[in-house]
Amino acid sequence: MTTQIPPGGRVSGTRLAGLLGNWRQNGSRRGAADLAAAVELQVLDGQLPTGTRLPAERELADALDVSRTLVVTALDRLREDGLVASRRGAGSWVTSPSGTREPGLPVTEEAIDLARASPNAVPGLTAAVDRSRRHLGEELARHGYCDLGLRDLRERIAERYTARGLPTTRKQVMITNGAHQAFVVALRMLAGPGDRVLVEQPSYPNALEAIRASHAITVPVGIGPFIGDAEGPGEVATAIPAGWDFAGIEAALRQAGPRLAYLNVDFHNPTGLRLDAEGRQRLGSVLARSRTPTVVDETLVELDLTGDPLDGPPPLAAFAPDWTITVGSASKSYWGGLRLGWIRASNELIGRLSTARFSVDLGSPVLDQLVLAELFADQEPVLRQRREEIRLLRDTLVGAVRTHLPDWTFRVPEGGLSLWCRLPEAMSTRLAVAAGGHGVHLAPGSRFAAHGGLERWMRLPFAQPADRLAEAVRRLGIAWTSVRGSGAGRWDVPVA
Repeated sequence: MTTQIPPGGRVSGTRLAGLLGNWRQNGSRRGAADLAAAVELQVLDGQLPTGTRLPAERELADALDVSRTLVVTALDRLREDGLVASRRGAGSWVTSPSGTREPGLPVTEEAIDLARASPNAVPGLTAAVDRSRRHLGEELARHGYCDLGLRDLRERIAERYTARGLPTTRKQVMITNGAHQAFVVALRMLAGPGDRVLVEQPSYPNALEAIRASHAITVPVGIGPFIGDAEGPGEVATAIPAGWDFAGIEAALRQAGPRLAYLNVDFHNPTGLRLDAEGRQRLGSVLARSRTPTVVDETLVELDLTGDPLDGPPPLAAFAPDWTITVGSASKSYWGGLRLGWIRASNELIGRLSTARFSVDLGSPVLDQLVLAELFADQEPVLRQRREEIRLLRDTLVGAVRTHLPDWTFRVPEGGLSLWCRLPEAMSTRLAVAAGGHGVHLAPGSRFAAHGGLERWMRLPFAQPADRLAEAVRRLGIAWTSVRGSGAGRWDVPVA
């Protein structure tokens, strides 16, 4: 497995040679151009982040077994393209066409975003872009509008659902501009002003905002973990129950009569909990009996940090097929910049959703769909590496919290992208304000609540490089020490 270089770190000649692999093009005599192109690919693919110090020219030449002149010429090309900057006495480092950042400026002086749970792009994305060009020509001969999405992509998404235990055809899949848009389309179609929408508490903030924007009314039902006394610093007593309140959901469905439900049963955002197969069967029966259409958000389903998602419980739709709209996304598994998601539903619901979508847009970008189809064509190696990277980041964050915030309690999640922490005191918003002064952006617990509250909770995503996570928690520990007894404030930041 290739591990990404941390921003601001140094890559040795041997390590860079390993990243570049067989960088010479077959039969090519353009050695410097080939080397420059190979380095550029690693930059664009995220393996050499901005600020990475490059090895000295002679060191790299020895590692690659080429002349120093060839290396100097390649670096000159990269400098001309704005991908590398150099200074006498400081060496060379990776930059970007928009400007340079000297390696003398520590990464720790920059603000660290812990409000968004959005990792960098997976390695291999640039290669998928290159492969997608093979199919672009035939698409250019068409008008470029795809109501449901490209056939190949929909077929591959359908195959994934079938492999997970939910038989699906491409006609049951519609491509959208992200899972959030998929939810908004379903919300507009199924609920209007004054209608009630059942949600978990806590829940995904952008879904709550969409419900408010539609002038519908959220009906929250609590979800664990319900944390009492911890067995030790940084841990939660294993005997304490955690999960979905089936009785509460059934009561809310019966008494409030919601027109729609929005649930996240696969590595729930923000708690990281996953509902087991027995629980899904029970929940599916409850939803079917009440005839409540339900949007199930599977944005994080592929980030199973304990095993293969194909060995996990079947999708909730397998237990309530007529009443479930499943939405998925490429944002966490591959890259948020693709801005692609999808809806999986019955043929009848897909037809209605496709019509309802016209009030939002006329389809998703064709080029992005071609790229995602290439990623889906051989997704297992990419997803395995993504899960391993996220697992290491989770463990880094857990260790840092136990060191710098020993009086916080949490469960180590089996998947997803965030740690849901319980604070000893109800001051999540005040802490978010104080952390901002220390260069850490946080979303307070109240952002995850339907009607406020959750001031004893804080979400810490593990979507940043390991060194930035460790630094963020160090700063957060300082902010936590200073915030006790300080004044309150407001902190609104984007959440993903």
